[in-house]
Amino acid sequence: MHMATEQDFEVESMHYNRLLLAVDDDDDDSSHKAFNYAATLAKIYNIPLGIVSVLETGDLNIYQSLSPDLLADRRSQMAAHLNTYVEKAEAFGAQDVQPLIGEGKPAAVILDEIVPAFKPDLIVLGSHERRGRSRLGHVAAEIAREADASVIIVR
Repeated sequence: MHMATEQDFEVESMHYNRLLLAVDDDDDDSSHKAFNYAATLAKIYNIPLGIVSVLETGDLNIYQSLSPDLLADRRSQMAAHLNTYVEKAEAFGAQDVQPLIGEGKPAAVILDEIVPAFKPDLIVLGSHERRGRSRLGHVAAEIAREADASVIIVR
């Protein structure tokens, strides 16, 4: 029986065609690092970049979630935040950048709604641990485990 060896294959150039970046609405270092990496890839390979942020409705208490004003404020803050990322990526040289907003549990929304709609072949995430709470850390782990696309976690 013949075993494949290093001599038996050639290196083939590989690159992705659609890139999805997930950012945490709390402006932090891990989102910025992941953003820098995703914008760099999108620019170099001239591929579409979707930037998604998820409004975690589970974070709101019952009174807050019943307040349409509060939800509207959070949505408009998130849209402004995403548009800033889009503008920065475009200024940097990425050609086709789209803001994407979801609502609910971040990993579930990204996997069940955003990924099927945007169809990325690479997902880029930041990951950070917060004392007592590791929101994106836990989200990143779930997406890395469940996604069909390749996942890169930037620290």
